[in-house]
Amino acid sequence: MKPLLIATAMALAIAMPAASQDSVSMSDNTEMAAILAADQAVRQDFAAILAGGRENAVRLHAEDAVRRAQVKALLDAGALRTAADFYAAALVYQHGDTAQDYLMAHTLAVAALGEGSTESPWLAAATLDRYLQKIGQPQIYGTQTLVRRGERPTREPFDHALIPDSIRKVLNVSTRAAEEARHAAETSADQPATPQ
Repeated sequence: MKPLLIATAMALAIAMPAASQDSVSMSDNTEMAAILAADQAVRQDFAAILAGGRENAVRLHAEDAVRRAQVKALLDAGALRTAADFYAAALVYQHGDTAQDYLMAHTLAVAALGEGSTESPWLAAATLDRYLQKIGQPQIYGTQTLVRRGERPTREPFDHALIPDSIRKVLNVSTRAAEEARHAAETSADQPATPQ
């Protein structure tokens, strides 16, 4: 019995420093923070981007691709570890072009949630909606507005019934009733006025 007690005490003594190291908070990656700052800075004046026409849009997409490559390098190196790191990376990836970009953005938002981010619930929903749209499926939270030339902006196709309000509230997206009211308003705005 005594050898077992000694072995247990030694195991606890060895494990204690490791446990205390785990409880030390990791600091956010400063390079990731700088990449996010650059990503957001170019989006501060969206009207100017639109006014610059196709040339500005092409430049923005090219800069976004460079930032995604920088984030990928940080991910591959294991340099992103905190909720803030994953949230920032998700924001950068959600400005992508491909289904894989949006799926990565969603995965990063979920990782941020797993690390305790309180900012990520809506982003996790929005990135999944964006992914679903890209692969030709209806979005399920209604976070994305689709704009086609010559048409009114819409959130359709949108599976309004799939996600219950209990989950919608957790993810900080609008309730079914709010979505139905918005959809009804959009639909009635598309209908010609009825003669009186």
